[in-house]
Amino acid sequence: MNGPKKTIDNLLWFLQERAKELNCLYQVEEILSQPDASLADVCNAIVKVIPTGFQFPDICQGSIIIADTNYRPEGFVETPWVYSATLTVQDKPIGWCSVYYRNETPLADEGPFLKEEIKLIRTIADRLGHFIMYHRIKHMFSEWQTARETLGQNRKDDWRVVLDLLRQTDKNLFLNISHKMLNHLCWSGIEEANQLMYQYNPDHTGEEELARDSNMPHRRRSITVVNDYISDETFRIAAANMSDEEIFAMVQRRIQEDKLGFLSRALHQNQSLEELTDAIRRYHRIAPEGADLPSATQRGVHAALIRRLFSEQVQFVDIAKNFININDFYSLIQNVIFTSESRGKLGGKSAGLYLAENIVRKSANGNPLLTGIKTPKTWYLTSDAIMSFMYFNNLEEIIEQKYKDINQVRLEYPHVVQTFKSGNFPPEILKGLSVALDDLGDRPLIVRSSSLLEDRFGAAFSGKYKSLFLANQGSKHERLEALCDAIAEVYASTFGPDPIEYRAERGLLDYYEEMGIMIQEVVGTRIGHYFLPAYAGVAFSKNEFRWSPRIKREDGLLRLVPGLGTRAVDRLSDDYPVLIAPGQPGLRVNVSMAEAIRYAPRFVDAIDLTTNQFETVAIDHLLRNYGIDFPNAHEVVSILDRDRIRSFLGLAGDFSHD
Repeated sequence: MNGPKKTIDNLLWFLQERAKELNCLYQVEEILSQPDASLADVCNAIVKVIPTGFQFPDICQGSIIIADTNYRPEGFVETPWVYSATLTVQDKPIGWCSVYYRNETPLADEGPFLKEEIKLIRTIADRLGHFIMYHRIKHMFSEWQTARETLGQNRKDDWRVVLDLLRQTDKNLFLNISHKMLNHLCWSGIEEANQLMYQYNPDHTGEEELARDSNMPHRRRSITVVNDYISDETFRIAAANMSDEEIFAMVQRRIQEDKLGFLSRALHQNQSLEELTDAIRRYHRIAPEGADLPSATQRGVHAALIRRLFSEQVQFVDIAKNFININDFYSLIQNVIFTSESRGKLGGKSAGLYLAENIVRKSANGNPLLTGIKTPKTWYLTSDAIMSFMYFNNLEEIIEQKYKDINQVRLEYPHVVQTFKSGNFPPEILKGLSVALDDLGDRPLIVRSSSLLEDRFGAAFSGKYKSLFLANQGSKHERLEALCDAIAEVYASTFGPDPIEYRAERGLLDYYEEMGIMIQEVVGTRIGHYFLPAYAGVAFSKNEFRWSPRIKREDGLLRLVPGLGTRAVDRLSDDYPVLIAPGQPGLRVNVSMAEAIRYAPRFVDAIDLTTNQFETVAIDHLLRNYGIDFPNAHEVVSILDRDRIRSFLGLAGDFSHD
């Protein structure tokens, strides 16, 4: 008995330590998110926060050294039990971020520190380095703005102040801007610029030579090396042919491209998701001060982010790039769970839902009907987390299930499910799921599949993978255990007979399939000891079941049911949904009273909060016992009164009798 108990205690201790580290990091992020705070205020605040993320906070102390300035708490004492992370700005060391223990403590992974704590102090140093870089850029922009105001808009030499400052602080960037300005002048057809280019690069290949239709390769020619003299000549020519505002705008745009180019590099170098999210955070801290990416760079970054996190399908990218921007990705990554080496995506269902949410939100200004639409709070688990789970539990051989005979797959599937449910999750994923539960609270949840193949153009996979409801009640340990169990079962559904057969029919068996996960709040309210919405359903943009000649295919179709929407998605022999054509809402399917009674829904799906189970409940039982709590009952319920159906009149209704 001691073995399992010790394992559970170790897991709880591990999760508690990880929670402390994450809370510490969240406090640091909150401190750094104040753009007007001074560097001294930020450093002093971080020094006080650092101990909260470590095993022994009572004897822990933080220290930050930048150049010759020390930021330390009152009563600080240097000891030999220390770990220091280098503070860097633009790859140059400028100081250290350190953590000390005042007294000796038990040995851990690196001296007295856990490896996760080492990563924490490095992350804090990295975040602080980005903050310092942001302040330097902000200061530079402020100096430029001050120079413009001092010199006046009509002066021709205000941009020279910017260039002189740049020549002193970043010579490589200054020469790079000069080179691009010379190219711009040449492309603009300014003869003096062309002569300068030919003067220092006689082998320069002109447009006429490049335009010649020839099967011979062009000769390699030397590239102009821009120096101070060429830079001065370039901007002299620019001053004679361009306005002051045009030159300043172009210089500023080139600086923005250089300073924010790390985001583009992170995307095109196929860096891990951890490195990409770090680049997005850095961009977010810099961009609000006006240093936005140029439009051409923006379009490229938008498309690359969509391909990286959502889908590489051309049709999807073509639509999504018009509605999802870089700041949207910053909000999204706060709720993504992934391993440190992850290169996964969020899956088809996540991509579709997130795109739909942004389309609705950004179209609401021109359509008041869209202003009240909300999306449930959602956390995402990346698609390659399933492989981390399988490798962690030595389940790699199950990947070959898809090539077996379908009857054998069907026979072995129950064993596959139990094998997955018996597995353990890697610590990094457990840590992320624990944080997600803290954010979602104790509201009921739904764990939804989001595979790479799901909800894509040409293959919907509707209903092929599992979606599981959780009551999410009990202690934190019980809720985390139930969440992991549900995710494992959704993972196992990847190897179920229905999706494998569906893939085989569409020639997708050899396509590399991974399963992302969405963890969402269930929308609804408590009715007695049940949790459910008044009604839910599924909508189709095309109507293939037109019960009247007045209904067109484009009028769409709604399948509505009381309670959770599962009975609207699944076709059942003992119950019926309510059908509505949104384009013709007045045309009912069941016209006569006999039809209305015969095809009315008789059951609801709900979550029982006392047993933590998903249940199907008879509507008459639910209403007789808890009808007074049923939300919007007057819009959902009608009363059969002998030979007629009448509306339910709220407080005038008697649930125990009618």
